[in-house]
Formats: sequence, C-alpha cells, structure tokens
Amino acid sequence: MSEQVLHWQRHTSGQRLLRYALWLCAVAAIVQAARTVEVIPEFLYDAPEQMADMLGRMWPVDWGYYADSVHTALLETLHMATLGTLLALVLALPLGVMVAPNVTHSRWLNFSARVLLVASRSVNSLVWALLYVAIFGPGPLAGMLAIALRSVGFVGKLVGEALEQSPRGPIEALQAAGASRFAQLWYGHWPHIKPALWSVALLRWDINVRESGVLGLVGAGGIGVVLNTAIDLFYWNRVALVLLTIFAVVALAEVVVLQIRKRVL
Repeated sequence: MSEQVLHWQRHTSGQRLLRYALWLCAVAAIVQAARTVEVIPEFLYDAPEQMADMLGRMWPVDWGYYADSVHTALLETLHMATLGTLLALVLALPLGVMVAPNVTHSRWLNFSARVLLVASRSVNSLVWALLYVAIFGPGPLAGMLAIALRSVGFVGKLVGEALEQSPRGPIEALQAAGASRFAQLWYGHWPHIKPALWSVALLRWDINVRESGVLGLVGAGGIGVVLNTAIDLFYWNRVALVLLTIFAVVALAEVVVLQIRKRVL
C-alpha cells in the first residue's frame, strides 16, 4: 500500500489569491497616488539649501519676545485646551450612555448617539475651528468649541465601550433590589468606568494641548496666532521661540499626565 503524503499549507488557495489581490490593489493605489502628486523638481533639489537658510535665520532665538506676546498666548492655549476638554466630558458622558446598548435599550437612541460620535471624530479640529471662527469670530471661544466638538467623539466612544464591558453581576443585584435606572448607573456602572474615564480625560487633555497650539493658524486664538504672525512677517527668530515653547509645553504636559496616571489612577 502506498502511503499518502500530506503537505501542510498555511493558507488555502483562495486565501493566497486574496492576499495577492490585496497586494496588487495596494501597489496600484501607491502608483496612482504617486502619479497624482505633483512634485516640482526645482523645489525638491533646492529644499536642503532653503532649509539650511531658514535654520540660519532662526538663530539666535529672540528670547525677549516671550514676555511680550508668547506668554499670554501660551496661557490662552492652555485655557482653551482645559475648558474644551471639560466641555467635551460634559457632552460625551450622556452620549456614551446612549450609545451603550446594555444601558440604553433603544436602537434609535443607540444609532443617533453613534452617528453624532462618528460625525465628531470625522471632522478635524482645524475644520471645526474654521466653522466656529466664521460663526463667533476669531478668538479663543472658537478654539475652545473646536477642541470640545473634536473630543466628544473620542471620549464618548471610549465611555460607551467601557459601559458595554461592565460586569452584569452588580447590575443584576441592583435590579433585584429594585434600584432605579440612575442608581444602577451610579452604583453599578460608574465604579467600573471611572478609572477608564479619568484616564481617557487625561489623555484627551494631553492631545488637546498639542492641537490647540495650531488652531491659531486659522484665527481660533492661542499661541498659533503668534506663530502665524511671526511666519507672515518673516521673523524666523521669533518662529523658533514659539516652536521651542510649544515643544516644551507638550513635553511638560506629557510628564504631568504620566505622573498623575501613576499616582492617582
């Protein structure tokens, strides 16, 4: 009797064909994107020289400009990020409750909340800032609202997911005791999602500090206004100061958030 030889294969023929098709689609997309991107060779060859010239103009840094304009704009940026994050938490909590099907037993409310959260995440903060600058005029109010609307989708989505993963035991015990819906949320769900919520809030505040630094480029207040003015007037030594300030603040915010998460959460 002849022995049947078995050959082990990681993927079936259909799976291999699908993988090859995906690779071909990816290569075709890259080739098409490269064809549509207009690269001017003269500018490309001249880029290193222009970069060296710009860096040379940034030195020495105009440190005296910090007290005149940068400090006030920096505080405004931090206020925008903080108030925008707080407003986002206020708006995201009810949406997170509505989007969780194990808490809100209404498909219509689940769908409506999910649409709002997706709409918030799909629009960049700069686009929100442009819209609010057109409505409320230039200033930090537009920047704060842009940060808040951008953050609602992020925070609400994670709150909803945390609620969906809540253990059923405490909720069933509260239901058996005749607890109200609010009591079930407060005593059953809230202790479970509280650490995740504060962690998400700190992370989002850290992200908002970074994003608020550029909202001033479209007139939404903050240190971005100072940066845009310095670029328009070709004050490259002031541009260097603003960039260094943004870098220092972002790094400090990262350290602060990390220490808070280690000691509190």
